[in-house]
Amino acid sequence: MGSSMHWMPTFEMFSRVTRWSFLAATLIVTGVSIAGPREQAQRIHDRLAGVPPSDQVLADMQADIADNNDAFGAAMTATNNPNFYAVTLKNFAAPWTNRDQSVFVPLNDYITLVIGMVKDNVPFDDILSADLLYVDATQNLPSANSNAHYEALEQRMKDPTFNVSSIVPTLQSTTYGIPSGATAGAMTTRAASEAFFIAGTNRAMFRFTLMNHMCMDLEQVHDTSIIPDRIRQDVSRSPGGDSRVFLNNCIGCHAGMDPLAQAFAYYNFNDEAVGGGRLEFFDGVVHSKYFNNNETFADGFVTPDDSWNNYWREGQNALLGWGPGPGAGSGAKSLGAELAGSQAFAHCQVEKVFRAVCLRDAVDAADRNQIDSMTQTFAANNFNLRRVFAESAVYCMGN
Repeated sequence: MGSSMHWMPTFEMFSRVTRWSFLAATLIVTGVSIAGPREQAQRIHDRLAGVPPSDQVLADMQADIADNNDAFGAAMTATNNPNFYAVTLKNFAAPWTNRDQSVFVPLNDYITLVIGMVKDNVPFDDILSADLLYVDATQNLPSANSNAHYEALEQRMKDPTFNVSSIVPTLQSTTYGIPSGATAGAMTTRAASEAFFIAGTNRAMFRFTLMNHMCMDLEQVHDTSIIPDRIRQDVSRSPGGDSRVFLNNCIGCHAGMDPLAQAFAYYNFNDEAVGGGRLEFFDGVVHSKYFNNNETFADGFVTPDDSWNNYWREGQNALLGWGPGPGAGSGAKSLGAELAGSQAFAHCQVEKVFRAVCLRDAVDAADRNQIDSMTQTFAANNFNLRRVFAESAVYCMGN
C-alpha cells in the first residue's frame, strides 16, 4: 500500500512532463511559436539587420508591436540600421552580379545601385532602365575602368560610425561616358557588363537578367511554337546532323531569346581597355560578336541594328503578364522597361525578398498567398522594395 501511494505522485509528475513535452513538440511541428512583442521585435531586427538592436531601438519596436499594433512600423525602424544596407542588401544583390551567382564578391556598382534604390525608395521597376548610379560622396567619382571606388566604400561600410546617407545618386551617363539613352540601370553597370557583356554573344546578359529579375531560366520559357525568323547564324539547324534536336530543343529558347537579346547589339565589355576593362557602346554599329560563327548556318538571321521584339507576348509566355507597352523597341533601356513591366518581374522581387528575410522558400498555401499579396502591395506602392522587406519580416516574426 505504501509503495503504491509512493508511486502515484511520481507517475502524475511524469504524465504532466509528458503532456507538456507533447504540446511543445506539437507546436514546433505545426510551425506555431509562442513569442511576445519583445521576441517578435528581436526577430524582426535580426532578420533585417543581422545584428542585435540597441536597448532603445528594441524598446521602441516592442512598443510599436504591443501598444500601437504596428509591427510594420517596427520593421521599417529596423531597416534604418546601417547593417541592413551594408550586410543584408549587399548579400541580397551580390549573386546577381556574377556568372557563378556567388555572394562572395567585392562590393560593386550593381550592388550599390540596389542599396541606393532601396534606401531612397526609388521605384524598383526602374532597376533595368534608369540612368542611375550610386556612389560614395566622400570619394571622387568611380572610374569606368575600375571597381576601386566601391571596394573602398565597402571598407568604409565596415566602420560602426558609417552613415548610409553618404551613398548618393548620380548619372551613369556622366560617370561612365555613355549616352543617357544607352543606359539601362543594372544591365549597364560596370559589374554586370564585365560579367555578361564580355566576349561571347551577349546572350548571357539576357539569360542572367531573366534569372535574376524574373526568377526563371530559359527552360521555363521554352516554346517551340515561336517563328524562328530571328535566330542568328551561329545556331546550327541540325546539331550533330539531326534537325530534330533543333526543332524540339534549340528553337524553343533561341526563337524567343535572340529577338530580345538583339537589344544589346551595340554593347561590349573590353577587358583589354587602357587603364582596365570597361563597357563600350558603339552607337549605330553592331558589334562583331553578333556575327561569330556566321558560317554555321549562313541563311540565319543577320543582325542589322539593336531593335528587339518580344515574341513571348503571345503563346504560353503571355502568362508572364506583360505590361501595356508595344512589345518592341530599340536598345537595352526599352528592353529593360519591357521586362520590368511584367507581373513576373514584380513577383520575382517579392519571392527573393521573402527567401532572404524568412530564410526559406514558400512552403504552403499561406506562404504563397502572402507572396501574392505582397506582390500586389509592391506594385500599388510604386515598387517600393524596402516595404517588401518590412512586410516579409512581419510575416515571419513568429506568433
